[in-house]
Amino acid sequence: MTVQMNATDVSMWNPCFDRRTDGRHRLMLRAAKLCSMSGEYVCVVHDVSQTGAKLRLFHEHPPEDFMFLQLSGGFLVALERRWINGEYAGFRFSCKVDVADFIREKVKHMPRPLRLCIQQPNAVHGLAGNADAVLVDLSAQGACIETGGKVSIRERVNLVIGDMPARVGHVCWHKRGRFGVVFQAGLGLKQLASAAHALQPYSRKCAVQGIQESEQTVLCA
Repeated sequence: MTVQMNATDVSMWNPCFDRRTDGRHRLMLRAAKLCSMSGEYVCVVHDVSQTGAKLRLFHEHPPEDFMFLQLSGGFLVALERRWINGEYAGFRFSCKVDVADFIREKVKHMPRPLRLCIQQPNAVHGLAGNADAVLVDLSAQGACIETGGKVSIRERVNLVIGDMPARVGHVCWHKRGRFGVVFQAGLGLKQLASAAHALQPYSRKCAVQGIQESEQTVLCA
């Protein structure tokens, strides 16, 4: 089916169209996360306007078109994906967004490091011996794990998560069977994105096929 688009439609959704009247704001390296049915993914907000945002990912794009974007300060907005071009994708806001609040991340709480909620079995190696554990969430600075094994505050552990090399860290807090681990050497943004992508439940094969069919095209409802 051929979809006819006028100049206004093209200017809104074509990534190659220079729409200077749209009031677009460039946000340099504003890290955020995309939340969808298949998982949570690291992204970078490239620019934002009244109608939507352009995001960059570091891996194959999630298969869903409808997602949520969450900034580090907790600012949350519903999105609809409209186009994909390599690492970049264009999204339309599903509700009215105050761009000034978006840029300032006007929220009640102070921004915190990007944290991805990912539950994944892994192995924890510590002074008390090996213990089975489940990954609860992951950030560039550390992770939260859940385990029935004996782990002590300030204990040195090697965290094995998915296919990543073991990360050395120490336990900094615990509460009801959950333990917070701070890495000795943090993850870079691309490392965090790759690790999170590898742990997500959706089929990479299906995702790649979908991207090949839609890449560099304008998606229309």
